[in-house]
Amino acid sequence: MSESRIVFPAGHWQEASPESQGLDARRLQDAMGRVAAIASDQGNRQSLVVRNGYLVWRGPDIDCKHTVWSCTKSFMSMTLGLLVDDGKCRLDDPAADYLPCLKEHYPTVTLRQFAAFTSGYAGRAEEPTEALAHLVFEPAPPLYAPGAFFHYSQSSDQFARVLTRIAGEPLRDLFRRRIADPVGLDPDGWSWGDWGDIDGIPVCGGSGSYEKGIAITARQIARLGWLIANDGAWNGRQLLSRQYVREMTSPQVAAAVPPWDPKAWYVRLPGSYGLNTWINGVTPNGRRMWPDAPDDTSAIQGNMNNFCFAVPSWRLVLVRMGTDGRINNDRYTEVFALLRSALKD
Repeated sequence: MSESRIVFPAGHWQEASPESQGLDARRLQDAMGRVAAIASDQGNRQSLVVRNGYLVWRGPDIDCKHTVWSCTKSFMSMTLGLLVDDGKCRLDDPAADYLPCLKEHYPTVTLRQFAAFTSGYAGRAEEPTEALAHLVFEPAPPLYAPGAFFHYSQSSDQFARVLTRIAGEPLRDLFRRRIADPVGLDPDGWSWGDWGDIDGIPVCGGSGSYEKGIAITARQIARLGWLIANDGAWNGRQLLSRQYVREMTSPQVAAAVPPWDPKAWYVRLPGSYGLNTWINGVTPNGRRMWPDAPDDTSAIQGNMNNFCFAVPSWRLVLVRMGTDGRINNDRYTEVFALLRSALKD
């Protein structure tokens, strides 16, 4: 990405007209109208578009803060990247090296496999009620051999515990110091819940379930999309290594890896899942997740149609957030087709 063409927000995002940033205003409006059309009741009210580091389109409710469910996983992935960059661990280290309670059933499962949902990990309650959710931290025999299947699950909470052990501090503290503060996240615009002290340190939620994960606004999460779109660099500082961001946004699960549950919603993710991040990879049906988006598109994704798309080749971030309901996520390709038609450079 050409640094001469882009800016990084200091305080608030600088606003600019679409035309000044190489976008056809009418076609951009068409694209954001399509966001509203494919969404539920809240439409595009918590949506925005950033181009070249300028805010070029925004809905009226982009400062509404709420939980974003599985978006939490990508925040956790960024903390994994910091730990890898600092030399405190490697992606292919066994998680049991850092969390001894995994040694009996999971001696060889790696950090990478936890981040890619191929670990086979199961807690004593694999799909617990909120009252029994803590049982995810008590290892049960594995569902399958490491790498044999893809299973999108609450195992991310145990993974967060592993990373907390490596970090020696709550993940939100590491994230705040190394990512949130440097990119200028408003302290009132985000928070990260926790399960309380485990092994003497608060363990932040990794899965985003039960209000233990990230709550944030659309305006704030866009900064993280812009960080990813710039390969982990922010205004001349490399906050996350380029190598890690490339790993995070590259396929970590081959399309041929079968889903643990062939009837589950996540059957489409093999081939399009990185390190706790959605990517525009080739899915099991042989097509890209969003055929009209560039191949380098990735997304911080959470339940209820919460998305923060980073598109490095377009120098663009697209955010849609809400609490109104699930949709068919494939339909975002319609939005990308309209965005593509809006590009003038």
